[in-house]
Amino acid sequence: MASTMNRAYTTVVLAMSADGKITDRDRTAARFSSPNDLAHLETVVAAADGVLFGAGTLRAYGTCLSVRQPELVAQRRAQRQPPQPVQIVCSDTGNLDPRLQFFRQSVPRWLLTSPAGAQRWQPPGEAFEQILPTLTTPTHWLSMLQRLKAMGLERLAVLGGGTLIAGLVEQDVVDELYLTVCPLLLGGQRTPTPVDGQGLKADLALRLRLVQTSTSNDEVFLHYRRCHPQGD
Repeated sequence: MASTMNRAYTTVVLAMSADGKITDRDRTAARFSSPNDLAHLETVVAAADGVLFGAGTLRAYGTCLSVRQPELVAQRRAQRQPPQPVQIVCSDTGNLDPRLQFFRQSVPRWLLTSPAGAQRWQPPGEAFEQILPTLTTPTHWLSMLQRLKAMGLERLAVLGGGTLIAGLVEQDVVDELYLTVCPLLLGGQRTPTPVDGQGLKADLALRLRLVQTSTSNDEVFLHYRRCHPQGD
């Protein structure tokens, strides 16, 4: 499907608690999923041309998820893809700590930011291979995804956070969702969820079709695709 679209195909990949939280009340890095879920996440990342995530997600973890499993690296090479997908940080301000381990990882790094945010990283250095100073408030995601596809990124894996994903959902540009439900309860009225933002009314909700379910120990793996108007 991705090759026939006029924009990048977006796949959201998240793990959440049984009560629908993607981190705890202090917004620390969510490390409550199992090694099986991390392997599953790496598999989805390995199938993508680019990985998109917000600045808050980067600050929480300090690193990105690179493709490390030799069979997945070999799979990418067999498909004539580079060993690693492009890692794209979305940050309006561009206010990122250059001391983060992320900037020492052997991955291609891009920054999606505002014109003002881009000034923080001038003159261009080794931190980012590409700086896209086209981020607006609100972000026009359709045109952004069209531009990313024109730059060679046909498939994007979106790894959070909830505010970034909310913008994609509200503009109806999410195509696929992998959701892992983990066996714990976090609670909290303001604890981040998979889709934050202002929310949608029920009649405007993005409708999904369940493609596959599986379980591993106490985790549930759900795979959804967007219900397209034509029913495909």
